[in-house]
Amino acid sequence: MNWYVEVLKKYAVFDGRARRREYWMFFLLNILISFAIGLVAGLTRIGELSVLYSLSVLIPGIAVSVRRMHDTDHSGWWVLVPIVNFVFAVTEGSQGENRFGADPKAKAYAMTA
Repeated sequence: MNWYVEVLKKYAVFDGRARRREYWMFFLLNILISFAIGLVAGLTRIGELSVLYSLSVLIPGIAVSVRRMHDTDHSGWWVLVPIVNFVFAVTEGSQGENRFGADPKAKAYAMTA
């Protein structure tokens, strides 16, 4: 849940880098929450709830996707190309600092050590 909240805290931050774990945990929790809201909305016939949630996570979802592309040392515009976007999203990020900033994985290891 911490990864999901971290992405929401960086609501419209398009610069920097995002680890694979940050991206995929946000993606997974977003799917689960959408599914749960869909169930509730279907049972109560309140369709506006799912639209409201989708709109509220649209910008953070795009922002974390762009930061994920940056972690693989690619421009955020690659988010617009679906197959390439997926390939870059599953690829390990570049080690060390790249043109988009410091390695987020190195920061995580430094905090645990």
